Amino acid sequence: MPTYVPAVKTMPTRWHVIDANGKVLGRVATDAAKLLQGKHKAIYTPYLDTGDHVVVLNAAKVKLSGRKEEQKVYQRHSGYPGGLREDRAKVVRAENPVRMMEEAVRGMLPKSKLGDAMYRKLKVYASEKHPHAAQQPTVFEVA
Repeated sequence: MPTYVPAVKTMPTRWHVIDANGKVLGRVATDAAKLLQGKHKAIYTPYLDTGDHVVVLNAAKVKLSGRKEEQKVYQRHSGYPGGLREDRAKVVRAENPVRMMEEAVRGMLPKSKLGDAMYRKLKVYASEKHPHAAQQPTVFEVA
């Protein structure tokens, strides 16, 4: 009997909304990564994009545990010699709160073209307003 391999074109995709208000960053990011990869589905296949779309709201109000607000460092590089830039989590939250959530989720996805496709289905917003109401998203509760 042959092994069942799901066809990606025939798989229905859903939209999930996660409210990050008052939740811990890592917990929200793991739930978003699971939904993006499709690990919550019975037809999960590691080499196929079986995941759903995820909308994360209130990224500016996410909590960091411990002393990460002062100690956690976000790095980026311009590509030029000496172009390494480092910012503390407090500064990143003030300038671009969406970046914290995006980097946390991106680090939990596969490092391949498949991971890039999954990452494109992530939408993060700093407030409660989002333009995806027409997709009839389901609200996903984070513990």
